[in-house]
Amino acid sequence: MELTKRQEKILNTLIGEYTKNAEPVSSKLLSKKKGFNVCPATIRNELQELTDMGYIYQPHTSAGRAPTTKAYRYFVDNLFSLNEKSFLETFFDNEFSLLERAEQSELKFFETLTKNLARSSSSLAMTYLPESDCILKEGWEELFANPEFREKSYLDRFLDEVESLEKNIKKIAKESEGEKVSVYIGQERPIASSGDFSLIVSHNKFPNREEGIVVIFGPSRMEYGKNIGLMQSLIKFLE
Repeated sequence: MELTKRQEKILNTLIGEYTKNAEPVSSKLLSKKKGFNVCPATIRNELQELTDMGYIYQPHTSAGRAPTTKAYRYFVDNLFSLNEKSFLETFFDNEFSLLERAEQSELKFFETLTKNLARSSSSLAMTYLPESDCILKEGWEELFANPEFREKSYLDRFLDEVESLEKNIKKIAKESEGEKVSVYIGQERPIASSGDFSLIVSHNKFPNREEGIVVIFGPSRMEYGKNIGLMQSLIKFLE
């Protein structure tokens, strides 16, 4: 069943609010947003429809709604338009401009690249160089600022997933082969044991002609539009 334009707009706004605040979004808040010329009751009815279709859920009775994996996938496939991608590619070129201006050793170059990506995405960033079988990880401070990590069990699950990600990095590189940017949401991820996290993988040709992958890994409540734009900008910069 296809979503109506109004349902798409509600879903898009809800994802944006939830991504920003990590709090379930109420119909009252949505009805106050610019562009919704409908009453709160109509918003509530649309939210119920979206819930029945599996795009959102209600974490607690009388709470607002939060997006599901299905909603994030719909956002990535449909709501994040080509125009937005083009804009973000241009905007995020600036994130990597420092790499051009500095003469750096090869290792320092990759460290700087990975740090920039981690800072801009507020996620864990990893660069994997197959020829040297080297993995660089950056972004713990940015990552742990996300509210999800206040819960110890969530942190423990994440650390387990990072360990698994490192052990299976070659499998992930092969799984995403043929695509410049691959987005795996929740349980879509290769070797996933938890649906709480998402993975964005880009295949890159680095200045030393070595091919490798760059990874953004973090909570499913990530800014997919921004992070996909970052990956596309990185590919463009390296090319």
